[in-house]
Amino acid sequence: MKLGIVGLPNVGKSTLFNSLTKAGAESANYPFCTIDPNVGVVAVPDERLNKLAQLYDSDKVTPAVIEFVDIAGLVKGASKGEGLGNQFLSNIREVDAIVHVVRCFEDTNIIHVDGSISPIRDIETINLELIFSDVEILDRRISKVTRGANNDKTLAKELALLNSIKAHLESGKLAKSYETDDEDELGWIKEYNLLTNKPVIFAANVKEDDLADDGAANENVAKVREFAANEGCEVFVVCAQIEQEISELDDDEKAMFLEELGLKESGLDKLIKASYSLLGLISYLTAGKQETRAWTITKGTKAPGAAGKIHSDFERGFIRAEVVNYQDLLDCGGTTVAKEKGLVGIEGKEYVVKDGDVILFRFNV
Repeated sequence: MKLGIVGLPNVGKSTLFNSLTKAGAESANYPFCTIDPNVGVVAVPDERLNKLAQLYDSDKVTPAVIEFVDIAGLVKGASKGEGLGNQFLSNIREVDAIVHVVRCFEDTNIIHVDGSISPIRDIETINLELIFSDVEILDRRISKVTRGANNDKTLAKELALLNSIKAHLESGKLAKSYETDDEDELGWIKEYNLLTNKPVIFAANVKEDDLADDGAANENVAKVREFAANEGCEVFVVCAQIEQEISELDDDEKAMFLEELGLKESGLDKLIKASYSLLGLISYLTAGKQETRAWTITKGTKAPGAAGKIHSDFERGFIRAEVVNYQDLLDCGGTTVAKEKGLVGIEGKEYVVKDGDVILFRFNV
């Protein structure tokens, strides 16, 4: 899974990126300190892996990972060359979802590029820049398709779609609100990789005092939540500064620190949950002496497709899957007892994999 982090300058974007990835992107109290896109890979915390690894005495534990891409802060007019321009937006065209960091706290020591705190205005500013960037992509495609549209019905159909989406964007709407049931059109839209067609998770950046009640008393957070609900987006409340402090602690210290703050989970944990929920993802597990590993798949994936995550040969030569629930496996102390109790299922090609399934695939190529 790959997530792109966007936001205005000085909203806590790079501070959050640093804390999530410990990659050390420069963070300073002035716009445009992140000049190159920063990329960090983060392991998805999953306590099931360590427990399985102990059970199987595994030599290696491999968690699922998320790749974060942090780009320079965008400002109004970025598409017209203001600030650093929108040249960095190309770096997040390939992401699965966008994490939009929104500042929901007052601090006279940290300047705001527009002079005041207004999360909805900030969201709309960023959305407008994403729209302009998408229009630029569509214009290039229109130029290419127009040349052959007179002699090719398919190209003519695509040209009509391009112009229609462009008009939709120019009216201030996002690509994801464009409606069509036509399979050709859906395929083309996916191919364009438009930024405004990507799922969005809002990171409402608050002060430490607002963390304990998850931002319930913060009016700005309430506005972001209302906006997100109308747009079908996820929201998680985070204090980027606290996250940075947490990132420097070991696991035991981190647990104590979170408890002192009255928190059950870190911002990273919240973001991962929001990401999995928004993108409809789950994890299944494989376990053995050599390796215990988590594999991320889309909800509803059938056994052969899940096997293909490991290797294409597993999908091509799929015979069956031996499946046991993670908790059942732990309770039984291993597969032998689980089999004796009838808890290990022998599943075929139509089996839909569930979160927490521990699977052994049988295949032949």
